[in-house]
Amino acid sequence: MRMLTTGTLLIVFCISGCDTDDAPGLSKNGLVGSDRDDHGCIASAGYQWCERTNQCERPWELSKVQGFDNTREQFEAYCSG
Repeated sequence: MRMLTTGTLLIVFCISGCDTDDAPGLSKNGLVGSDRDDHGCIASAGYQWCERTNQCERPWELSKVQGFDNTREQFEAYCSG
């Protein structure tokens, strides 16, 4: 009986330590993909807003199609101009 009580307390203790507040990709309501920015781009899916194309883009896909290096600087330079 004591083993069962100890085991139950251990499980409750472990579960109570779980916290999803800082889990990547989760928003305040806890749903993956519900982290849309002001333009509707889903950051957890890799999308960022691009002024040049006027849509949400994945930098690595856009760099491949447009022929620039897949870096933050190159993406920002392409999308800002």
